[in-house]
Amino acid sequence: MTEMVFGTAPLSAGDPVIPRWWRTIDRFSLGLVVLLFCFGLLLGLAASVPLAEKNNLPPYYYVTRQAFFGGLSLLVMVLCSMMPVAMVRRVGTIGFGLAFVALLLLPALGTDFGKGAVRWYSLGFVSVQPSEFLKPGFIIVTAFLMASAQDLGGPPGRFYSFALAVIVVLLLALQPDFGQACLVLFAWGVMYFIGGAPIALLVVLGTLVIGGGIGAYHSSEHFARRIDGYLSADVDPRTQIGYATNAIQEGGFFGVGVGQGTVKWTLPDAHTDFIIAVAAEEFGLLLVGLILLTYGLITVRSLMRLMKERDPFARLAGTGLACAFGMQAMINMGVAVRLLPAKGMTLPFISYGGSSVIASGILVGLLLALTRRRPQGGIGDIIGRRGR
Repeated sequence: MTEMVFGTAPLSAGDPVIPRWWRTIDRFSLGLVVLLFCFGLLLGLAASVPLAEKNNLPPYYYVTRQAFFGGLSLLVMVLCSMMPVAMVRRVGTIGFGLAFVALLLLPALGTDFGKGAVRWYSLGFVSVQPSEFLKPGFIIVTAFLMASAQDLGGPPGRFYSFALAVIVVLLLALQPDFGQACLVLFAWGVMYFIGGAPIALLVVLGTLVIGGGIGAYHSSEHFARRIDGYLSADVDPRTQIGYATNAIQEGGFFGVGVGQGTVKWTLPDAHTDFIIAVAAEEFGLLLVGLILLTYGLITVRSLMRLMKERDPFARLAGTGLACAFGMQAMINMGVAVRLLPAKGMTLPFISYGGSSVIASGILVGLLLALTRRRPQGGIGDIIGRRGR
């Protein structure tokens, strides 16, 4: 016997795929993601025109590319959201394997584009950042390992997931990409906690992370420079943080007006890492608050739906994906207002960048697949299945 945990419409295996998908998908969150994409195009129109002019390109060159990659991202998101849980696990595992190999080959084949960190593959017409695609695959694989540890006679999945997390974090730190390393470690920590890890062990792991941060500060000039800049009482107005801070202050509640902002002419990464500064200056706190609310609603709504999920893998993977999505947005905006050290992290669906936008589509698509309404096995059925 099975029972429905939420949703009243019975599902039939013979239903057409698209109508069944539309009935079971979280349509509210799907609409919010489309809204984020619209925000990205709006801010792209404001932020990328100066860059196109500087590079002798058509005025809306970057906006057109953002629209193309955004449309591709939405298509990928919808396709991923149609997957059943078993396919999510398989596709996530394959995707992680490919991204992991690409990450290993970065020192030999990658480029830094003059930014001091080898994070990208240059394909001529587009660049690819493997760490963006690694995140969703890593979350899926570690969730599967943790879920398998809950089966009677199952493997030591929690230990395997910890070993994998250490390897991935070290590879990211060596680029160096401490922002992505922290995000991956955060997602793993949340899943480990949800999976039943004792508090004492989490405290020990937290202590190790702090120790690793201190070691990185003393051994990496790149890391130390960013921490020193963050802790400094004075902000150099000629730095990106200085420009962004001033723009946010100038914007006030309603902004200086569409097209009237100046930070986009002086800030090198106005269309990517610091696009929220453009939003704050031209549209004010009103739009920034709406963007914050949109990210928060997607994250919290997904977590609430996952609370009713009885499949351990779906619950763990969905939680990791939702928290990674929300935390990435928080880190990006926290850097812009100087609540966090500079990390070079994009704002999902809003910042310009092919890798970032498409990887965000994959991540949210997998999250939507795991939060779809579907019949849940009864508690007695699950216990019986684990005992076999």
